[in-house]
Amino acid sequence: MQIGTLSKRTGVSVRMLRYYEEEGLLRPGRRDSGYRDYGETEERVVRRIRMLSEAGLKLDTIRTLLPCVLTDRPDFEPCPEVIATLTQEVSGLDRKIECLRSSRKILADYLERLG
Repeated sequence: MQIGTLSKRTGVSVRMLRYYEEEGLLRPGRRDSGYRDYGETEERVVRRIRMLSEAGLKLDTIRTLLPCVLTDRPDFEPCPEVIATLTQEVSGLDRKIECLRSSRKILADYLERLG
């Protein structure tokens, strides 16, 4: 399939699909004419990238985890990097949550004083 069709089927922009290819996450075949030829494999990869991205992961982390993601659900085949990478990501999220809680408290205190 062509890149526009893949974009429509996955909800990922053509620009982002090209970026994934530049980053080595997608490796479509080529037609005799030289045009990219995306298949079901690339569609599955894009859906997995999107799932991981929607979970808040950055591309470097996705690159590490992607070979371990075997379905379009958050299931992983054990890979050496998975535990360390996920632990690091969860720790980062915990720090962000704590920062947001602190910011919320400050704003709520301001509102309370004004009301």
